[in-house]
Amino acid sequence: MPNGFIKALAVTKFYEMGYSRLSALDRITTTINKGEFIAILGPSGSGKSTLMNLIGGLDLPEQGKIFVKGQDLSKLCDKEMSLYRNKTVGFVFQSFNLDNSLTAIENVMLPLMYAGVSRSKRADIAYEALSNVGLSDRVKHRPSELSGGQRQRVSIARAIVNQPEIILADEPTGNLDTQSGEMVLNLLQELNKKGYTIIMVTHNPLQANYANRVIEICDGKIVRDECLNN
Repeated sequence: MPNGFIKALAVTKFYEMGYSRLSALDRITTTINKGEFIAILGPSGSGKSTLMNLIGGLDLPEQGKIFVKGQDLSKLCDKEMSLYRNKTVGFVFQSFNLDNSLTAIENVMLPLMYAGVSRSKRADIAYEALSNVGLSDRVKHRPSELSGGQRQRVSIARAIVNQPEIILADEPTGNLDTQSGEMVLNLLQELNKKGYTIIMVTHNPLQANYANRVIEICDGKIVRDECLNN
């Protein structure tokens, strides 16, 4: 069993672009420890979101292995992978990915439904998650009635509602103004202090400084791996 909470071993990922084959990740090896707040930094097209998607079980590498808690993700069947994405990992996306026809609390309840939590318990658990991100007074509002920062906090509440061990945040401030972005980054820091392992993808070096470790990727390779004094 590999050491480390999350471990990538010689991970390679290709994408087909017409008649060309683009290397998104080139034999990347790295270890992430439980409880770290990692910023995966790099320009557009560097491979940072590809690495996050592999850790999240949204894709599989062509070569190499991704281990989480000693489990090789490529060995999971479809049902096991769905359970992994629902229970072990929480996702936060740049575009929020909220259902505009549902209220905030209904959006947060969705992962609970997929996890088989009884209907009678879902609302209370979702309300607690929304309270944890400062939105107890917005539970009945639909996404169109919320600011960008509030919508992103709803998506964070949805990500933590099943109490996953890992939160994957892909450019979580990309659609936000500076003040709302800082609020989201501070919230991620608070969640990290509560024990969540946070992996945040960003192209912004200043935002990467909110993490306690930066893994910088360029052209599919790790070019920097540095712990910060936060």
